[in-house]
Amino acid sequence: MFADLLAAEAGAAAGFPTLTMLIVVPALGALLIALTPKGRVEAHRLLAVLATTITGAASVWVLLDFDGSEGGFQMRSADPQVWIEGLGISWDLGVDGISLFLIVLTGFLFPLAILGVKPEHDDKAYYAWLVVLEAGVMGVFLTMDLFFFFVFFEIVLVPMYFLIGNWGHGNRKYAATKFFLYTMFGSALMLVGILATVFLTASATGNDPTFNIVTLAETQALSMTAGRWIFLSFALAFAVKVPIFPVHTWLPDAHTEAPTAGSVILAGVMLKLGTYGFLRFGLYMFPEAAVWFAPVMMVLGTVGIIYGAVAATMQKDLKRLVAYSSVAHLGFIVLGTFAITTEALTGSVMQMVNHGLSTGALFFLVGWMYERRHTREIAALGGLQKAAPVFAAAFTLVMLSSVGLPGLNGFVGEFLILLGAFVASPWIASIAATGVILAALYLLWAYQRVFHGPAEGENAEMAELKVSEGLVLLPMLVLIVFLGVYPKPMLERIEPAVEELVSHVELHVPDWSEPTADVILPSDDDHHSDDDGEDH
Repeated sequence: MFADLLAAEAGAAAGFPTLTMLIVVPALGALLIALTPKGRVEAHRLLAVLATTITGAASVWVLLDFDGSEGGFQMRSADPQVWIEGLGISWDLGVDGISLFLIVLTGFLFPLAILGVKPEHDDKAYYAWLVVLEAGVMGVFLTMDLFFFFVFFEIVLVPMYFLIGNWGHGNRKYAATKFFLYTMFGSALMLVGILATVFLTASATGNDPTFNIVTLAETQALSMTAGRWIFLSFALAFAVKVPIFPVHTWLPDAHTEAPTAGSVILAGVMLKLGTYGFLRFGLYMFPEAAVWFAPVMMVLGTVGIIYGAVAATMQKDLKRLVAYSSVAHLGFIVLGTFAITTEALTGSVMQMVNHGLSTGALFFLVGWMYERRHTREIAALGGLQKAAPVFAAAFTLVMLSSVGLPGLNGFVGEFLILLGAFVASPWIASIAATGVILAALYLLWAYQRVFHGPAEGENAEMAELKVSEGLVLLPMLVLIVFLGVYPKPMLERIEPAVEELVSHVELHVPDWSEPTADVILPSDDDHHSDDDGEDH
């Protein structure tokens, strides 16, 4: 079967079955790890590094081969393999400017997560679950078939559940169970929505059922009422996965108790499954419903921004503070998505990547800090800058990126989101902008308490950043600065896909057009001269 899938992409835009490789390679890596005898710690780690590195290299190949001058799915399986003929279920993969950088981010973060932290026990299962998780995430971002999307969307729950439950901290069993139940409940409703979409469309058109996303999105055969109800079933699943206020309560627990690698992947990649879902399935498949629900979603995103920031300010645990900061940052992405302007949508896609880099790096640093001090309580820390100045400098750069300092990556995404959202709703955007100020408040205040002040006891003896840790962190720091200083290459590949998505919404939603700024320009009648020839 794998041979058939690889052959299906021969002659595709990539010129090589790269898209299938992105899923198959980590899946095979997990299988090899499972077949390797227990006790072979270095062999397990080597296999995990090789599988994720090859996958990462393939994602870079996709980036280099991607033609960003046009919208749509520039890379697609040349000959999709039909799996169930009667239902129209096919192995069909594709990449556009919206999913491109999420695929690259996934390929980038997984090898770093494996290299950055070692498990305390049962390394074989740990590495196997991590690599399975990568295969599932790649599948979500790549598949063009609703059936396989649901399969991959569900697959990712299992490895993350075991990573939190077996290698987490403190009340890890509770956090893992809460994470699994919340997300499984949302997914169950989405499954109903998927089946309704497929069979109602087939009934309305008289054609055979199909699970192909593009075909369903272009057909738009659902009634207005059906489309809105089905959109809600998808939206709830994605809202839990993002998560959006008020279904966010699983996230702080999961982040706090997860192992460091689990937190990095959860924040960096897995939360983007929900935001990506809103773009790919909310706006693309149900444009009328998305426009109708947009004001509510923008308000929920804004509430998440303010609530996440206020809750972060009140946290005593540094890791929990970073977890609540994710609620706020993801609120910006939801706001930008449902503003449905080119600027806001472009900023949302970019901010997904920015948040993955910045928050992923923060979780690395907090995890390494916990290894040294065996506590994350802010009150128990202090003066760490004196003992570990390089560690403090790295934390400062990442923190400022998360704040949205101009010159770093976080600023570009948030600026575009607020710019586009202001055009759609000045009041909502103005309220959301206060989240930037609150982010500076809770992050700078936390940094001051942890790194400044007198260093006492174990704080005065905290170990400096290791060379191996620095090598893991360095690529993230470089990208944080590069994307802040020169975001053009990234924006050039995102914008055509976003413009095509906005055009798709305009085409299928009567009497709707992209919000634009109301700028009143002077007319010729307003421009006149008096007798002395002076212009007025």
